[in-house]
Amino acid sequence: MKTIVITSPDHRPGEETVIPRLLEAGVDFVHLRKPAWSEADCARLLSLVPAWCHGRIVVHDHFVLCRRFALRGIHLNGRCPEIPVGFEGAVSRSCHSLCEVEEGKPLSSYVFLSPVFDSISKPGYRAAFTPAELQSAARRGIIDRRVVALGGVSVDNVALLRTCGFGGVALLGEVWRQAAGAHFGDYLRRLAAL
Repeated sequence: MKTIVITSPDHRPGEETVIPRLLEAGVDFVHLRKPAWSEADCARLLSLVPAWCHGRIVVHDHFVLCRRFALRGIHLNGRCPEIPVGFEGAVSRSCHSLCEVEEGKPLSSYVFLSPVFDSISKPGYRAAFTPAELQSAARRGIIDRRVVALGGVSVDNVALLRTCGFGGVALLGEVWRQAAGAHFGDYLRRLAAL
């Protein structure tokens, strides 16, 4: 099962050192999602992250940075819904319904489906699907190895997501809360065991 971490939308002290620690612990990809940041702000963060990490980072904005830093790819969303002309790298996208998943999978390396649980980082952002709906979608082939669960995902509920047929999980709120705590090393070991 693929493990993805999405950056906090806000600046987090030391995130340039957290990103390599996550990748060293076995996270497959880090998605750089900073919707309010300028291209220069994102470039500054990327320049602080060791170059060996760049091939495992996906950007949600400022797609020109993908080529400049030799990043893994781009992520399409409501702000940036189109693949740039001539782009040949990996593409992922956000989906908020099973219909969007069906439409997006053929055009993407993988898609996010959210929110699968109540959000950790966005209070009031509630789950859009029941476990039964997710399992039904898996039986129909909508949810498969190219669909990544997002929204309220924690190390404690990954096992349930496996039974729903997801090919990966994307974590955000839990990771950045843990990164600010004294027991981040313990958390990374739990994350590595997923």
